[in-house]
Amino acid sequence: MAKTLELLAFDQDHLWHPYSAIPPSYPVWPVAEAYGTRLRLVDGRELIDGMASWWCVIHGYRHPTLDAAIQNQLARTAHVMFGGLTHKPAVELGKRLLTIVPAELEKIFFCDSGSVAVEVALKIALQYWQALGFSQKRRFLALRGGYHGDTFGAMSVGDPVTGMHHLFAEFLPKQLFAPRPSCRFHESWDPRSVEPLAELVERHHAEIAALVLEPIVQGAGGMWFYHPEHLRAARRLCDEFAILLIADEIATGFGRTGKLFACGHAGISPDILCLGKALTGGYLTLAAVLTTQEGAETVCSGEAGCLMHGPTFMANPLACATASASIDLLLASSWQENVYRIETALAAGLAPCRNLPGVADVRVLGAIGAVELKAPVDLAVITPKFVERGVWLRPFGKLIYTMPAYVISDEELATLCKAIYEAVSAV
Repeated sequence: MAKTLELLAFDQDHLWHPYSAIPPSYPVWPVAEAYGTRLRLVDGRELIDGMASWWCVIHGYRHPTLDAAIQNQLARTAHVMFGGLTHKPAVELGKRLLTIVPAELEKIFFCDSGSVAVEVALKIALQYWQALGFSQKRRFLALRGGYHGDTFGAMSVGDPVTGMHHLFAEFLPKQLFAPRPSCRFHESWDPRSVEPLAELVERHHAEIAALVLEPIVQGAGGMWFYHPEHLRAARRLCDEFAILLIADEIATGFGRTGKLFACGHAGISPDILCLGKALTGGYLTLAAVLTTQEGAETVCSGEAGCLMHGPTFMANPLACATASASIDLLLASSWQENVYRIETALAAGLAPCRNLPGVADVRVLGAIGAVELKAPVDLAVITPKFVERGVWLRPFGKLIYTMPAYVISDEELATLCKAIYEAVSAV
């Protein structure tokens, strides 16, 4: 107990947590270990992890296949610079990715995190048009309700109001924003819903380098699920008006929505694809940016003769080896059946929340379930209620949501849904 108190005291006095003060305004719980879908706290309590560590631990914690991949690679080398060198884990991961992404995407840039992947994607788009002599195409069009990361370029294409970055508005490039897609995923398609996007494209296409969007699911910006036809229309507009399409699949990639990639719901291929989060099964930070042969050749034909980015830990061998093992594990599993099972359980288990007075909406798609409240969530109040009920959830804004590992059991899903209902009822 004394050691735990000492740990918590140091944490509160010295360590920043995401979007928090020092000390944080809400409690934190020390984790002793994690395995499967469970977090064991230092006091011995076990929590069902409904977050999959911010959506990335799709196979669960301490999976023997992923553990072995790291151990085997560690016996060779943990890291080697990618500048002027290459290695088997990077090549093998690249080969695997090219077998599962749209065929048009052939060139791969490995980087550190999702935010950095978005930065690289923006650079690719800017260098592409510079190389073609259209340097005036240097603005980006994004969607309201979107979120693309916390670095400066990524912040600039996130929603300027709900994207948590308004404090930096004066320092960010001024981008263009279309209204959030209004036609929901499970609704009938209304062609009029894409008109605001089309109007912006027609008016500003000469200065737009790329349209940046999260396909089908807007994640941290509100867990909003929109109609696949909106994505198809976006692809057509980009083709018609010479605009690149950047698909941020950092949250949606690797099966989360019921398709291997969310672009699959619309049957489209982006010009640039960003991957991250579940890429390594949540073991290590790694992201990838993929683009077309023509896109890469054009970038490299420009003034610099190369893509101007190069992270120190680019293509880290440990991360690449783990990512390859994670992809193999996913493809060999019944992931589609599991995601459908989770979707069915969440739809049934969260449905009673619709009748609670403080609930505005309940949304489910794939292995994502969200309960939107009418008022913002108080983390300091509601998080302990989840812990008391044996689950770990991390609400934000007006949303209480879950994106569990694909290996979660039906019993654990029922416990998660019951805890959400009871906690919302209590507050």
